[in-house]
Amino acid sequence: MNVPALFGLGTNADVDIRFDGEEQRQWVDVKVNRDQRDKFPLYADGETVTGKVTIRVKDGKKLEHAGIRVQFLGQIEAFPDKQPNDFISMGQELMAAGEIRGLQTFGFEFKNVEKQFESYLGTHVKLRYFVRVTISRRLSDIVREKDLWVYSYKVPPDQNHPIKMEVGIEECLHIEFEYNKSRYHLSDVIVGKIYFLLVRIKIKYMELSILRRESTAGRSPTNPPDPETLAKFEIMDGAPVKGEMIPIRMFLSGYELTPTFRDVNKKFSVRYFLNLVLVDEENRRYFKQQEITMFREPLPGMPTAPVAPVAASAASPVPEPAASPVPSPSPAPATAAGTGSPAQAAAAAPVEAAAVAGTEQPLLASQ
Repeated sequence: MNVPALFGLGTNADVDIRFDGEEQRQWVDVKVNRDQRDKFPLYADGETVTGKVTIRVKDGKKLEHAGIRVQFLGQIEAFPDKQPNDFISMGQELMAAGEIRGLQTFGFEFKNVEKQFESYLGTHVKLRYFVRVTISRRLSDIVREKDLWVYSYKVPPDQNHPIKMEVGIEECLHIEFEYNKSRYHLSDVIVGKIYFLLVRIKIKYMELSILRRESTAGRSPTNPPDPETLAKFEIMDGAPVKGEMIPIRMFLSGYELTPTFRDVNKKFSVRYFLNLVLVDEENRRYFKQQEITMFREPLPGMPTAPVAPVAASAASPVPEPAASPVPSPSPAPATAAGTGSPAQAAAAAPVEAAAVAGTEQPLLASQ
């Protein structure tokens, strides 16, 4: 016995949503979760969204309903909020209360839809644009959704200063690093170099990683989520000597990056950091983070908006610890006075490394 159908819960109908001309559109391949990818048609800000809803009722059956409605929604889901936030909501009635037999098709049109934010599917945040069809019924509505994708194109500022800083641990390690820019488009190349000014630690290898940190309005700033390591690139293997220079060239096009997002609809931000990590022979890790701005390079003739600058100075230490690419027994870097917060370590004068194997030690800016 089909219990749902007996009580009017069975659908007895297939609902299909299609956008007009979607076959000719550019489609975006997106990682939707750890093991799954999907493709979505690409739309521009201000572009009209049209399409058709097809409802097919099984032969010999009928679908009684209290009305059929189609909506265009822009929605943000940000942990720990329990309910999604709709920043766009447009709706049209497709059919008044009645019944459907056989096959029936309805057209919809949402004119000049403002889509000011870029679509985003992250670990703690989702920003979606989609069409939802709701067939209202007495006991259980039939709801179907179809997503589309939106890119946000930004114009980089005329000035794009390089990042240059001397960091180290007093009387143990002094290095000077330089990155060619502070703002990069998604298919850019990070070019830089590392100078070893003083080396009294037996360095085993050095790597450069790209970290992404999501922050949401509903989460305490004292308990931010761990950053996600998107890329890791070994730039040196073996012990360096004083005066040695290590070049950096890291191509970004092979990684799944997005633009930097700042306070999107007052709900979330997404920031990117370059994390320089040195590991010694006792597996102590010495790191230095530097925030960079990512932007999507506009295509010729596309409307654009300016890129927001990084809030922090390029020469100021980042107060949050990097996520170690390999597990560490202690998440907090150690100092000569014991284990303390990264902010406390950055505020103190440079000290000798007192970390034990497996811990992290911040590289402090030289005074």
